[in-house]
Amino acid sequence: MGVEVVVEDLAKSFGKQLIWGDVTLALPAGEISVMLGPSGTGKSVFLKTLIGLLKPDKGHIFIEGVDIATCKEKDLYEIRKLFGVLFQDGAMFGSMDLYDNVAFPLREHTNKSESDIRQIVMEKMELVGLAGAEKKLPGEISGGMRKRAGLARALVLDPEILLIDEPDSGLDPVRTAYINQLFIDLNAQIDATFLIVTHDINTARTIPDNIGLLYHKHLAMFGPREMLLSSEEPVVAQFLNAQRVGPIGMSEEKDAAELASEAHLDMPPLPAIPRQLEPSDGRPRRSQRPAGEWCRENGVVPPPGSFASDTPVAPAGAEVS
Repeated sequence: MGVEVVVEDLAKSFGKQLIWGDVTLALPAGEISVMLGPSGTGKSVFLKTLIGLLKPDKGHIFIEGVDIATCKEKDLYEIRKLFGVLFQDGAMFGSMDLYDNVAFPLREHTNKSESDIRQIVMEKMELVGLAGAEKKLPGEISGGMRKRAGLARALVLDPEILLIDEPDSGLDPVRTAYINQLFIDLNAQIDATFLIVTHDINTARTIPDNIGLLYHKHLAMFGPREMLLSSEEPVVAQFLNAQRVGPIGMSEEKDAAELASEAHLDMPPLPAIPRQLEPSDGRPRRSQRPAGEWCRENGVVPPPGSFASDTPVAPAGAEVS
């Protein structure tokens, strides 16, 4: 089962440039969370900070009682064994076939025999739909297959926390839909804590149990999926519904003149909230809540048409590529 990740008052800068500050959230154990934000808001920096590749300027990251922002290197090394990471481009070794790429962490971090390694590698490759492709080189396969190979490699040490950076980058909408379903199925099987960084609207609206939004150097909001998809907070509503009207502009934040020109415009109505994707076998995940439960518990009236089986996954006009 996955473990909880607790982030308190986290801040990161490069030189005098603040990337984000005062970030506080908890990634619930075994749940899927998505982190969104306009380009350049430090989403990938946040992932690298969570795993200890970057040190924050201040704040804490607690995993199983260990603050990885301040712990000793040997303790950080042990905590990192809980993580699996799918990098944006798959990060495959070009001279190795897929089998050796996936086997690499097992050979580096365990004393398992080659027969045990083979059993694990073949199991994980079958899990991500790559059985039979183990002898192919990364340059011989599609971008989607490379991402699935990277995912198999991230899974071989049976991680309790899975960090996934822009899994839809470079993929067409059909292959993005396939890999999103794969994440749901994997979470149902391994019950790990997932954090997916993306700005794909389909992914954000249908995959996660929780959504976070980084904007203007801070965490604008983090919470259950239905909370953000029903929010009328301007930044959240604009981004999650792919609208031009709102505070976000081409250069992240609109200037006073741009905002003044929109003063007479109302924010478009919120689109219906789609149902969350379910595992392929139809059985609910442990962390999956009944459709509309958060809205009912908190007295929130969802947009008309929400949770219907035929609700579009993306609002009209949203870019999903």
